[in-house]
Amino acid sequence: MKFTEEKLEQAVIDLFEAEGYKHLAGEQTYKEMPDVLLRDDLKQYMLNRYSNEDITLNEIEVIIRKLDLCPASALYESNKEIIKLLADGFLLKREDRSKKDLYIQLIDYGNLPAFREPSWDEVPTIVAEEQAEYNTSRNIYKIVNQLEIQGYEKRIPDAIIYINGIPLVVIEFKSAIRENTTIKNAYDQITIRYRRDIPELLKYNAFCVISDGVNNRAGSLFAPYDFYYAWRKTGGNEIKEVDGINSLYSMVKGMFNKERLVDIVRNFIYFPDTSKKDTKILCRYPQYYAARKLFDSIKENMKPAGSGKGGTYFGATGSGKKLYYAISLPPIDEERLLFKPYNYSYYRPYRPG
Repeated sequence: MKFTEEKLEQAVIDLFEAEGYKHLAGEQTYKEMPDVLLRDDLKQYMLNRYSNEDITLNEIEVIIRKLDLCPASALYESNKEIIKLLADGFLLKREDRSKKDLYIQLIDYGNLPAFREPSWDEVPTIVAEEQAEYNTSRNIYKIVNQLEIQGYEKRIPDAIIYINGIPLVVIEFKSAIRENTTIKNAYDQITIRYRRDIPELLKYNAFCVISDGVNNRAGSLFAPYDFYYAWRKTGGNEIKEVDGINSLYSMVKGMFNKERLVDIVRNFIYFPDTSKKDTKILCRYPQYYAARKLFDSIKENMKPAGSGKGGTYFGATGSGKKLYYAISLPPIDEERLLFKPYNYSYYRPYRPG
């Protein structure tokens, strides 16, 4: 089955709605044309998440202003900074200086399996503070299609995935039945025209998706076209990989499962600490599922209760084993016998305080 762009867009929206995402058409959003944040969603999330700490509207505005002030003109550095803020959180100095600084996370990671925590010297301000328990249901997931954004030129992305009002994923469609049009055209639309005309949107971007319904790939904004890959397994335990139109289903139900998506944003996006190029790498599905399975196996088989054997990973040449090892092979805290993996985003090991 081949889709027109309109039918493909609606089919994808239906899939996201089945995953629990709320759909809004662009004209249903309440924002100024140049704005890319859904500010009401971000405020609502912050008020709900930090209600026990009595966060104020003015403090929320300070947080939003911090995001606004990351310059889109320095797109790579701003994207790196924002993804780090999303992954590791930060500390907010309160309006009332008699109150303790508040550890803020713009995405609720509470339901994720224990995998990594940033050490306190990795967040902008250092305060030893225990995190409260919370639930990922507080996150606000939306898919917005045909949203007009006024930048240097007006552009209308086909679809944007928002979490808590932050535009994390841009999706661009092309029709498989149109001659001389491929998903490479969708890639060019995002990485050339959107990057040139609406960089404010892309400074928040975790990754991009390009699709014609048959060919469906995800990758980093800064990655070459050849480094965009399909997500061919839904849960990781399937014997066969899927392709074609089935890879559209496996991508939405696998990669965009709510908990898996926030896990990818937090743990599976890699920026080098130093690089002469704009390097940002998004995990592929074999890296994601293998890292999760091996880490779970290591925890399950820890001595003295377990065998001490975590398992074996086989990777083909060019499969990204070095990045896989960086996240999967944890340093050991000998005193506490705790396994904590490396921070995939920055190659920094967790050091218990």
